[in-house]
Amino acid sequence: MQRKQHLAREISSGQILMISLGGVIGTGLFLSSGYTIHEAGPLGTILAYLLGAVIVYLVMLCLGELAVAMPETGSFHVYAQRYLGKSAGFVVAILYWLTWTIALGSEFTAAGLIMWHWFPGVPVWIWSSLLIVVIFLMNAFSVKWFAATEFWLASIKVIAIVAFIGLGSGAILGLLPYHGVRHFIGLTNFTKNGWFPNGFGGVFTTMLTVNFAFSGTELIGITAGEAQHPERSVPKAIRTTLGRLVIFFVGSMVVMSALLPYQQAGVTESPFVTIFSAIGLPWVGNLMNFVVLTAIISAANSGLYASTRMLWSLANQGVISPIFQRTTKREIPIYALLTSMVGGILALLSAVYAAGTVYLVLVSISGLAVVFVWMAIALSEIRFRAQLPKQEAHQLAFCTPGYPWLPWLAFGLCFLSCILIWFDSNQRIALEVTIPFVIICYGGYELKEWFQKRRKQHATN
Repeated sequence: MQRKQHLAREISSGQILMISLGGVIGTGLFLSSGYTIHEAGPLGTILAYLLGAVIVYLVMLCLGELAVAMPETGSFHVYAQRYLGKSAGFVVAILYWLTWTIALGSEFTAAGLIMWHWFPGVPVWIWSSLLIVVIFLMNAFSVKWFAATEFWLASIKVIAIVAFIGLGSGAILGLLPYHGVRHFIGLTNFTKNGWFPNGFGGVFTTMLTVNFAFSGTELIGITAGEAQHPERSVPKAIRTTLGRLVIFFVGSMVVMSALLPYQQAGVTESPFVTIFSAIGLPWVGNLMNFVVLTAIISAANSGLYASTRMLWSLANQGVISPIFQRTTKREIPIYALLTSMVGGILALLSAVYAAGTVYLVLVSISGLAVVFVWMAIALSEIRFRAQLPKQEAHQLAFCTPGYPWLPWLAFGLCFLSCILIWFDSNQRIALEVTIPFVIICYGGYELKEWFQKRRKQHATN
């Protein structure tokens, strides 16, 4: 089949921004953000999320230059293949595809459990199956339909976070009652148990959790291949990324850290539910369950979109079977979509029947995979600019500032966050599993290329 650079360009600038926000604001912020506070302490959590926001912004600046210069569907997989080698491109695509398909399995289960909470007479598997059908249809109709649904789903999450920060700030300042009493709380929880109650090391050992929380921003690069005006929409989305990440994530963490003792944060329930309940909002449990459900649907929607485009890109580059390159009349890669959905269902089944073996390995890989992808983006930008003539570099519509120091800093910080995982015994398995997996994928593809060259040589002789 003939190679394409992109699919239908139907995603607007506003939709790109909301798709990126929808991908990054997942269930982790609503459900497991208390873990970071519990481990790193209040101030340590703020520092960890600030550092994470800086890392992801540096990576997005690198991706912005590449995506505007080469707005292709598949994005960083294509760049890695072009500037780091075919094997590196293959590894990046496989890691990213795995990240989202594994997440799909978790999201199908979580959505089913929330619906079961409301309708206990209906089995969880029926609700999970219903979500699978809904997510598939959202992606199968057209990219315009996907972008529109994701825009509104992401909007609900943004509204919930803004309301949380606003109401939480009111409680901190004594404008709203907290546990039935209206008084100035301030930031006493930040210093009550010392600046870093679990030691300064907690800032670094929670970086895998923080980086995983920020994963999804790179969707900006994938949507560039289907954006209406990538030369305008991609830089705009990237420039506003840091501000929104700081407001939504760091702002939420400041409110949580100020209102919850770090020992209790996220131990028994979502910090959002705990704080809303203490402020005295009615129906807070059902309200947050609804927000979390939309977050799950949004993350699954974005995840299926991203994994589908990765498979299509691999086929488009001639790496895997061309059947995955085939599209419908509306330019939806239907076979790649079906395969990605099957991958998500298999991840779901592994969570049910092999939680301590197969699923544990898959989750460990997906937790670290996004950081490996970010390092590949930074290296691709370095190689791209190095190969570009100086005259053409000055003509780029979007340039990574501070080249080459900024992309090297992005790579170095990502690499450092990987190394620091080794010092956390609970997260060390991510390194122990992911590094051998990457080596096997890289070596396997190199062997495949070698055998193909030998076969061609024999055929010509």
